[in-house]
Amino acid sequence: MNELTKAHRIADLEDLEAIYGSPSTASIKKEVSYIHPHYQKMVEAASFVVLATSGPQGLDASPRGDPAGFVHVHDEKTLLLPDRRGNNRIDSLRNILHDPRVALFFLIPGVGETLRINGRATITTDPLLLEQFSIAGKLPLSVLVVSVENVFFQCSRAVVRAGLWDSELHIKRSSLPSTGTILQTLSQAGIDGSKYDSELPERLKKTLY
Repeated sequence: MNELTKAHRIADLEDLEAIYGSPSTASIKKEVSYIHPHYQKMVEAASFVVLATSGPQGLDASPRGDPAGFVHVHDEKTLLLPDRRGNNRIDSLRNILHDPRVALFFLIPGVGETLRINGRATITTDPLLLEQFSIAGKLPLSVLVVSVENVFFQCSRAVVRAGLWDSELHIKRSSLPSTGTILQTLSQAGIDGSKYDSELPERLKKTLY
């Protein structure tokens, strides 16, 4: 056992509940098994979603982003999520083939509350569904059809504590290692970091969709 957890490890539910107590009435009442019209407005306002999946190689949390409303509410029990081009690792999709359970975490720029939706996903390349998500004539490579099981909003405490939308707290990208620097180091100079960084802006522009 890790030395950091040995002395004061919480190992059962009784001990855990003794620390945290019972959830408030609001925490229970806010959860529903469908996309309520209030929650639909939050989905339609979100431009960023984290997709969590589980598979034989472990867990994965993958970012998804597009203009607000890019996740479509097909009906109160079904969401449609486009899968745009990326690095082709397809960790999330591999996991879904093994275990369809997914969790979605929606972020709305400027809003403290977030939205959490859990369900089960399937992957489709139905041409009619792909066409729904065309941007500048470019289609997603596939669409996730998510059967909704539970939905609830998360209060704003975490976002407020993080100052997530406070521009005065935003840091300069140059204060962190560049992607090229990271790749050159981890590849033991197998990747030319300077070349990677210099080509990245144009590559992003050409491969965004």
